[in-house]
Amino acid sequence: MQTFTYAAEFERGDKHGIVVSFPDVPEAITQGDDLADARAQAEEALGFALLTYPERGLPLPKPRTKGKKFTMVSVAPDVAAKLAVLEAFAAAGIGKSEFARRMKKDEREIRRILDPKHSTKLPAMVEALRVLGKRLVVGIEQAA
Repeated sequence: MQTFTYAAEFERGDKHGIVVSFPDVPEAITQGDDLADARAQAEEALGFALLTYPERGLPLPKPRTKGKKFTMVSVAPDVAAKLAVLEAFAAAGIGKSEFARRMKKDEREIRRILDPKHSTKLPAMVEALRVLGKRLVVGIEQAA
């Protein structure tokens, strides 16, 4: 099961706040006023950074970094669903026209579903994943 969770390093900034970076996703760097703000900013920065990978034709980086000095951060659920759709579509090896036919939707709607910058409603992403042979699973964990 893929979770779009990456190790983040939280460090005190030079002057104030907390700086967050992701060794496996170097494009994702942010800061927050306190730990809660830094965590929220980290989730958002990670999501934005990961959504640029499909746009650039790159595979998502593999989460490799581990260790006690790192905190695991997951992308927001809507971003995780969008990334899952994009990855499943790429792996399916079909074109947008075929995907539209399978989903029984207009190709314009498919282009919006596959646009990393376009917000897509959860039911549409669930259906897209189903058509691509995947299933979205939702989990709950204790907040940090």
